[in-house]
Parts: sequence; C-alpha cells; structure tokens
Amino acid sequence: MVGTQATGFPSIKILEPDTSALDPRDSALAHALHESVLRRWLTIRWLLEQRLERPFPELHPALQASLLVGGAQILFMDRIPVHAAIDTSVEWAKRSAGRGGAGLVNAVLRRLSEMLRGGPEGPEKAERYGGGRDEIPLSGGGSLMLAQPILPEDDDFRLAVATGMPKRLCERWALAAGARAARDLALHSLVHPPVVINAVHAEAPIDPEVATPHRSAGHFVFAGERGSLGGLLAGRRDVWVQDSASSAPAMLASHLKPAVIADLCAGQGTKTRQLRRLFPDAKIVASDIDKDRLQTLRGVFEGDGQVEAVSPDELREAWLEKVDLVVLDVPCSNTGVLARRVEAKYRFGPDLLERLGDTQRQLIADSIPLLAPKGRILYATCSLESEENEAMAAWAGKWHGFKVEATECLTPAGLPGEGPEVYRDGSFGVLLGRS
Repeated sequence: MVGTQATGFPSIKILEPDTSALDPRDSALAHALHESVLRRWLTIRWLLEQRLERPFPELHPALQASLLVGGAQILFMDRIPVHAAIDTSVEWAKRSAGRGGAGLVNAVLRRLSEMLRGGPEGPEKAERYGGGRDEIPLSGGGSLMLAQPILPEDDDFRLAVATGMPKRLCERWALAAGARAARDLALHSLVHPPVVINAVHAEAPIDPEVATPHRSAGHFVFAGERGSLGGLLAGRRDVWVQDSASSAPAMLASHLKPAVIADLCAGQGTKTRQLRRLFPDAKIVASDIDKDRLQTLRGVFEGDGQVEAVSPDELREAWLEKVDLVVLDVPCSNTGVLARRVEAKYRFGPDLLERLGDTQRQLIADSIPLLAPKGRILYATCSLESEENEAMAAWAGKWHGFKVEATECLTPAGLPGEGPEVYRDGSFGVLLGRS
C-alpha cells in the first residue's frame, strides 16, 4: 500500500491496507508497518538519503516502499531482527523491481543499520530524549541512539528530522510560542493516542476494568481488549468516544438555553451527541455537506425525537432566522490532532491555510441567515493556527458585527512515555454573539 502511494504522497488520499486475507497476527503487523511509515516518513527518508547516491524521489515507487518499510522495521520495531527486516524487504523489491533494485535495497538498508549505535543485542537506547544530534525520539519515551551525531545542526531542522515533522511547522511553532513549545508539540505527534470516552453525562457507572479515569473530569481512557469497545458503547447514548479537547468548545455555550440548535458540520455526529445531552430541551438540526456523512448522521439519529438530520438545502428552507445556536466545527488544518491524523502534517502550508480560510469564512457567512435575532455562533477547530482561530473571530466581528463572548484554546498534552490519562488533543472554540 505504501508503494502504490509513494510518488503522490501526501497529495492523494491515504488508505488503510486491506488485510482481510491475512491471519490476525500478520494483519496486525501490516497495520503497524503502515502506521509506522506514515508517522515517521520524514525521519526514515532523511536517514535513508544519507546512504543513497541519488535523490529518493527518483527511485522506482516499489524501491521507495521497500526502503521505507524496511527502514521502519530497523528503526522502530524492536521485535523484528534487523536481518529479517532486510531479507524481507530485499525479497519484495526483487519481485517488484528486479534484481538490480533488490541489490540497492540490500545495500542501503545494511548501511542504515550500521548508523545505529549498539551491538549483537540490538540498537542502543537512552531513557530520555535529550535533543542531541545522535538521537531519534521514540513514541514510548526515550530515544534511539545513532553511532555518529549526523542530524542537522540547526535546531528547528534537527527537531523536524528527529520527529518526522515538516520543518516549516517546527519553525512556525517556535516563532509563535518558543522553542520549548515547538519541541513539545513535535514530540506529542509521536504519541499513540488513547481512546478517550466522554462520560460527563453517563447515567450508569463505567466498568473500571474497561475504562480508567482521564485527568479531564468526566472522561475515561478505554483500557479493554481490542474489539470490545463496541460492546461498551452498544445500547448507550450517554457515553461516546470523544477526546476532552474536542468536548471543550461546546462547554463555552453550556450556560445558554437555546430552543433550536443547528450543527452545520456534524460529520459522524460526535458533537451532536454531546449537544443532545448538554441541551436536553433543545431541538437539534444536524447537517453536513458530505452525502456519505449525512447518510451516517441519519442512521445514527434515526428515530431520535430530539435530533433531525437534514441536507444543507433542507436546513436553509426550514430554519431561516429560527436558530438560537449555530455550531460550526469547521474543516481545518488539524494541527491540534497530528498524533491522530498523522498525514495532515505533510499537507500543511500557506496554500492550505488560504483555502481553508476561504471555506471557514464562507461557513460563518452562510450560517448568519439561520440565526434568530439573539442567536449565537459557536465556532470550533482542532487547529493551533491563529489564522483559523482568533483571526476568524476578528473577521466575524469586523464584517458581521459579532463580539466574542467566550473563548478557549487548548494545546495538545501528553509526551512520549507519559500515561494515557494525560493525553489530550488541541482545540479552539469561540462563542460569538451579536454586538
């Protein structure tokens, strides 16, 4: 799967590998390899390029895939012996690109393994990442030690290479919030996020053997066996999967008593579920421009007397000037959730911010005709970027006469090695009222 996307990454859609024909163990390994390559793409590629004689993009896609998957195993998968990682990568390259390509893969991966400090027992690791030129931070804490200090001297570039983060993001974060904040954000992106359950409105206890308390009140970390989450959630509308940062924006409006709420970017209905519990006396109209997501919404809330899922056209026809609270969880750059949406970091750039800004302003403008005379807009993102957050609130004030009634920006929490109860995504929310 990685090989079929190598030349177009990251511009095309990232697909999960189809492992339906594999046994459970091989399927789990395939998904782990896919995730590792996607999360550490830039780190692996930079190290490979130190041992390549021509630019990585010029290689045949099958060779790129072989090197990336082999490199991921050598660097980040302890249970796979180096010789086994090299042998399987060479064999796959031989079948996909011929003997010449297989020879290149064999040579480069062997040189990559020689870049690591260690002996027969395996690569050497440090207990804590110190940011040195001979360290690669690991998702579980600590770092992989290199035989030589070969990482870039420039601080931002070194952090980018070590964590697999685009340099432009590290530089941007360092400029906006300082070097320490940029370091923490980049390291946070390496953490494997836990499944967090919103149980703020739970009507029955959560089994402590299945979920343990999160440090955010009313939230729990799922700790059950894989595949048992559905059993926990089945038949319950009082708990659902939602990170504490995602649930925070709605709380900015919790003091209100809206009769009608319009959730315009409802997606899979997560915030809709929260709104339903937070405002039990409100009529909630959920909508999404994506037809597949709208169909999902209709299935989730079928037969629900409080929530109605409608198309954008139906919303405009029936609810003009009747909505007390418009909720806009808008499309954004996802820089607050890069640990969950790994591929988003590769797509970030000025052009993306400009396109998203146009969409975000249009969504705000299109929602205004729905508002009742004293209606409000709750605007939310999972972005850390001011252009998508504070700047949008300022724009709504300048051009449409809104004022900020409440706002909150949460930065991601949880570093490699810390417990899952500490983990939190990043988010922004602002409640806008008429001046």
